[in-house]
Amino acid sequence: MQLREDIRNIAIIAHVDHGKTTLVDQLLRYSGTFRDNEQVDDRAMDSNDIERERGITILAKNTAINYNDTRINILDTPGHADFGGEVERILRMVDGVLLVVDAYEGCMPQTRFVLKKALEQKLTPVVVLNKIDRPNARPEHVVDEVLDLFIELGADDEQLEFPVVYASALNGTSGEEPDQQVESMEAVFQTIMSHIPAPANNQADPLQFQITLLDYNDYLGRIGIGRVSRGSIKVGQQVTLMKKDGQTKNFRVSKMFGFLGLKRIEIEEANAGDIIALAGLEDINVGETVCPVDHLEALPILHIDEPTLQMTFVVNNSPFAGKEGKYITSRRIEERLMMQLETDVSLRVDPTDSPDAWIVSGRGELHLSILVENMRREGYELQLSKPQVIIKEIDGVRCEPMERVQVDVPEDYTGSVMESLGSRKGEMLDMINQGNGQVRLEFKVPSRGLIGYSTEFMTQTRGYGIINHTFDSYEPVVEGQVGGRRQGVLVALENGKASTYGIMNLEDRGIIFIEPGTEVYAGMIVGEHNRDNDLTVNITKEKHLTNVRSATKDQTSTIRKTRQMSLEEAIEYLNDDEYCEVTPESIRLRKKILNKNEREKAAKKK
Repeated sequence: MQLREDIRNIAIIAHVDHGKTTLVDQLLRYSGTFRDNEQVDDRAMDSNDIERERGITILAKNTAINYNDTRINILDTPGHADFGGEVERILRMVDGVLLVVDAYEGCMPQTRFVLKKALEQKLTPVVVLNKIDRPNARPEHVVDEVLDLFIELGADDEQLEFPVVYASALNGTSGEEPDQQVESMEAVFQTIMSHIPAPANNQADPLQFQITLLDYNDYLGRIGIGRVSRGSIKVGQQVTLMKKDGQTKNFRVSKMFGFLGLKRIEIEEANAGDIIALAGLEDINVGETVCPVDHLEALPILHIDEPTLQMTFVVNNSPFAGKEGKYITSRRIEERLMMQLETDVSLRVDPTDSPDAWIVSGRGELHLSILVENMRREGYELQLSKPQVIIKEIDGVRCEPMERVQVDVPEDYTGSVMESLGSRKGEMLDMINQGNGQVRLEFKVPSRGLIGYSTEFMTQTRGYGIINHTFDSYEPVVEGQVGGRRQGVLVALENGKASTYGIMNLEDRGIIFIEPGTEVYAGMIVGEHNRDNDLTVNITKEKHLTNVRSATKDQTSTIRKTRQMSLEEAIEYLNDDEYCEVTPESIRLRKKILNKNEREKAAKKK
C-alpha cells in the first residue's frame, strides 16, 4: 500500500491543564510557520473569549505546520471531561496521538478517558512528559504510571512500545532524556516523523470525505471541516452529500480551504489524507459523508457517548424579565438552542409539555454552563432548573451515571474528604501517600453526589485540595438520598431595594448573597439560612427616623462580606423548588413559586 510521506495527522490529547495548547504554541514557533516579525499571542489556539478567561480549551481546533518537506496537521482537543464529544470525533481524523502528561501530576482521570478513546481507534501513541522543569517533577514514576495505564486499558503490543519525549512547553525545550533539554522542539518533531504513520495514498479510489467539525462564515455559510479518507476533491466538482437519515443532496464545491499556522488558505484540490474545510452546502452536519455522484458509499456515523446530565431551560418570567436582555421570547431561545445542536454533537434538546420550557442534556455541569454563559453574553435571558442525572434502563435495571474521582489533598484533610465522599455514597478505590505531605485518593461516586460538591470540598481543604472527575460507567441506582444542599435559604418578602439596615438585621441568620442597594423581588433568594429550613425575610427594611439624637450616630455601620456566586456555583446551589435566573448583567436565585402563602400551601401538600 502506498503512503503519503509528505503528511502526518496527529491529535494532542491530555488531562485539563497539562499543557496541550502551550505545546502547540511552541511547535508553531519552532517550525518557522510564523514570520520573525509576526505578533502571536500565547495559547494562540484558544481563540474564544471564555477559553482565554478560564485558561481551558473548550472547542477542538486544527492547525498545520510545515516541518522540512512534511505537512503536520495538528488537532488540539479539550482536556475537560465535559467536552469529551469534541475529543471522540477528532480521533477519526488522525493516525496517531501525542499524549501529554504532567511530569509531576502523572495520570489523571481525563488522561484515562482520552487514552481509552485513542486506543479503541487503534491510533499510534507518542507520550510527551511535559513540565519537566517543575522542581518536584518525577519523570521515572510517571512513565511507569503511563505504562500501567496502557496495560490496564488493554493496549496491544505495538501500542505498548510507545516512545517518550521529555519537554517543557513553557520554556520551549525538549529532549529524549529528562536532564538533556535543548531549546527547540526538534525531539518532538523527530519522534512524530519516525513513529506516527503516514496516511494511505488511495487518491485513485472514489472520494470519501466525512464532516467532523463545523464552522460558520457570514459570506460562505456553513463550512464542514474533515479529512479526505480516500480519493480527491476539486473546487467546482459536483458531489453528493449522504445525510444521516439516508437522504442524498447534490451540490457543487464552491470553495475549499487548507490550513497553515492560524490561517486558512484557499486551495483548488485536496487528496486522501488532507484535512480541509469545505463550503457550498447550507444544511451540512457532523458525521455526514461527501462522495462522488456516481459512487455513493457513506462512512460509518460517528459514535458519541450519550449525555449524563440534564437541566430544564425556561423562559424568564420573573418580575425583572426583559429589563436587561435583548432576547427573552420562547421562539428566540428555541432558535438559539437548535443552532447550538448543529455544532455540538454531545448536546440534546427535547421539548416539554410547556412551549416555554426545554430539557437540555449534556455531558456535565461545565458543558451546560458554558452554553448558558455564551447565551447570556449574546443577550439572552432565561431560567434554569436544578441539574438532574439521566437515569437509563439497562437490561431491565434502572442505572445511573458513576464518576471516577481523583482527589489530591494535604494529609491533614484526608479524613474529612473521605467522610464527605462516603456520605455521598462514594466507594474508595485507592489511596496513595505521595511522601511529601500530599495524599491521592481515588473514588467511584454517583454523578448526582458530585453536584454542588466542589464548593464544600474547597471549604473542607481550605483551598489546598485539587479534585478531578470523569464519567466512568452506568451502574444500578444507589438507593437513598445522595448529596444535595443541607441548608435552607433566606427569601425576600417584598419588592424593593436591599438596605444596609435590613442586611445588618439578618447577618446572624446566615450568609447574605447581595449587596446593599440591589433591587430584589418577593420570592428572590437573598442568602443562605444557617438552619435547614427556608425563612422569608424583610431585607428592604429601612431604619425609622426620629428626632432623638443617638449617642452612636457618628459611628459608621459595617456589614460582613457577601457571598458572590459564579454561574456554575449558582447552578450547583439550586434545590428542586428553585430556579437560577440568568441575564446578560445578573445571576439571581429565586423560588419557583414567588408568593409566600402559595409556597407554604405547596410545601404542606408535598
